[in-house]
Amino acid sequence: MNIQMKNTRLLLLLAAVLLAGAAHAPDHNAPVILVKNGRPHGRIILTTHDPVDRQAATILQDFIRRISGAQLEIRRATASRPGDIIIGAGAPNDVLPAADLSDDGFRIVARRRRLHIVGGGDKGVLYGALTLLERFMGVRYWGDHEYTITPAATIALPAVDLAENPAFRYRQSQHYAMASDSLYTPWMRLESPHDVFAGGYWVHTFDLLLPSAVYGDAHPEYYSYFNGRRHPGKASQWCLSNPDVLEIVAAKIDSIFHAHPGKQILSVSQNDGNYTNCQCEHCKALDDHEGAPSGSLIHFLNKLADRFPDKQLSTLAYLYTMKPPKHVKPRRNVNIMLCSIDCHRELSLTETPSGQEFVEALEGWSRISDNIFVWDYGINFDNYLTPFPNFHILADNLRLFKKNNVTMHFSQIAGVRGGDFAEMRTWMVAKLMWNPRYDADSLMTVFLEGYYGAGAPYLYRYVKLLEGALMGSGQRLWIYDSPVSHKQGMLKPALMRRYADLFDRAEAAVADDSVRLARVRRTRLSLLYSELDIARTDPPMDTAAVARKLALFEQRVAQFNVPSLNERDNAPLEYAALYRTRYMPRNEPNAAAGATVRFIIPPTGRYAAPGATALTDGLYGGATFGESWIGWEGTDGAFVLDLGEPKTFSEIRTDFLHQLGAWILLPLRVDYSVSDDGVAFRKAGAAEHPEDRDRKVKFLELAYQSPQPLTARYIKVEVTGVKVCPHWHYGVGHPCWFFIDEVVVK
Repeated sequence: MNIQMKNTRLLLLLAAVLLAGAAHAPDHNAPVILVKNGRPHGRIILTTHDPVDRQAATILQDFIRRISGAQLEIRRATASRPGDIIIGAGAPNDVLPAADLSDDGFRIVARRRRLHIVGGGDKGVLYGALTLLERFMGVRYWGDHEYTITPAATIALPAVDLAENPAFRYRQSQHYAMASDSLYTPWMRLESPHDVFAGGYWVHTFDLLLPSAVYGDAHPEYYSYFNGRRHPGKASQWCLSNPDVLEIVAAKIDSIFHAHPGKQILSVSQNDGNYTNCQCEHCKALDDHEGAPSGSLIHFLNKLADRFPDKQLSTLAYLYTMKPPKHVKPRRNVNIMLCSIDCHRELSLTETPSGQEFVEALEGWSRISDNIFVWDYGINFDNYLTPFPNFHILADNLRLFKKNNVTMHFSQIAGVRGGDFAEMRTWMVAKLMWNPRYDADSLMTVFLEGYYGAGAPYLYRYVKLLEGALMGSGQRLWIYDSPVSHKQGMLKPALMRRYADLFDRAEAAVADDSVRLARVRRTRLSLLYSELDIARTDPPMDTAAVARKLALFEQRVAQFNVPSLNERDNAPLEYAALYRTRYMPRNEPNAAAGATVRFIIPPTGRYAAPGATALTDGLYGGATFGESWIGWEGTDGAFVLDLGEPKTFSEIRTDFLHQLGAWILLPLRVDYSVSDDGVAFRKAGAAEHPEDRDRKVKFLELAYQSPQPLTARYIKVEVTGVKVCPHWHYGVGHPCWFFIDEVVVK
């Protein structure tokens, strides 16, 4: 017998032995058949009355029906049969006990032709059910009622033993679907502060816990002391060394927890704003000893935490409290919410100076606490519809957080409908918050292919070209950027043409798929908006081309129901209307065009140099103060325009910016005077404006209309600013700005 024949006989003998053994082997590895030929083969068994288990069962039943057409029965039972999905308790002994799973963790196990889903607590069973649908039944959830399924008449699950715990016990992000689609939030494994924090006391709670409207007038000593006085007000901070503040706040917290017996955490955190902490003798001494303003805050929180040892008290390490104290350590039940608001986003946090400062703070808190909540920022809050290519840093930053004892995470990415890759951004962040070890580029590929279909390769190239152009430009990526900030970098004309070509090709690739074509066009809005915003700064304007783009922009934002351009709720249709009146060529005579400017009270800092031309160049500034605007901080302003020769006019208009978020307030008054020689001025008139608390970004022209024509060569403009942020503003007690752009003389 030759060697080949011997080998063949051995193989046949081995196969026979394996087959004989298989006939008598237990069926642990046999598939679990849920549906066969469109008919239910199993059931969904509930072993508890837990509403989370019931929700998991209902979602499973619904999607199995959508996949196969078969309706699996949901029933309470203690006994099971082959083909059943058993949810909750009642799993066999070799299933991982719930005690070995963290909150939200789960295990999916197929045993004896049955499928078991167990959870470690909270929503673990639900997340196990959703994972089963996603990984083993071909369901992908993308956005607002946007999902894909793989139809199948038979659903048979292979042997599976999958256990997962989330990297962070609390995961929060933003997306418009969280308010409109009941499945979106659980599918992304996200949570809302109102689900977790007692009474909705989440961040910036000082004025909620100790209302200045109640205590401010009678007890100004409860509030911050700086610049020589107390500052009671809605945006003020507390005097953390005042024992009465501790007692009032402790009583308030006790009442909140009693009113919400199921909640274990609430926030005791500074009001929004910077440099508004108390600097009275006692608070300052404590902060000086600790080397940071966080010192008095942590001493105060520790005293509160000792009174509520079975609860969690969360506080902000934000702006002036970002750096940790040198000596005091937070109690174990004090949660530190550390915020990265001042960091740039073109590179990971370890690679930029602003990020490195944050990393130093993170590592410092990590050395004294294992109860850290990181609030990270990942979009342009002044311009949601602007390219924001930060996908390449998401995984690196989340791994950094995990490494440094971070247990809770909020990725604030303002997922407004129509915002830059709003669907993909939240989807990727949600996956990475669950498991930061995922490869971000692979996640992006999965999303693009599933969401955009044949358009995916072109949008992938677009994202990568943007990323490379950003890093090659050497410019920062900031959360308060304007498209104009990048018009010589990642948004320069040569690149914009390439981006447009990629979107043209993506649209052509999905032209026969109306759903995906709409998705590509909605994603293209950020490019269209950027083209418009840059065009207003580049004279001479191609009026016809801009008008066509503006009409298309209006059509698309209406079609896709885009609600807002920025965090101040400025609507895109308002922007389009404003564009026509503010930025399109006005063809109106302006006697001040090109006039020489001489400052009496010069602009602040870097604004002095461009102020010589920017006030009379005919270009109107946008919603971001960094371009075209000239600013004064904490002072009034005054300047003289030299028209070059005597001119006759009857109207003087001065253009101002209102942007409370940047501490830019409208002035109280503008006085106009005229002169023939630039020395002796005679009063022409004035314009006044009342206090304005509107949160929207807007523009205001303060004007004087003379009843009789005036003739003069020189015009003096004197602006009376607010100068100091009022009590209701979160810069309370500190200098505020006013910004001017054009001066028009008619």
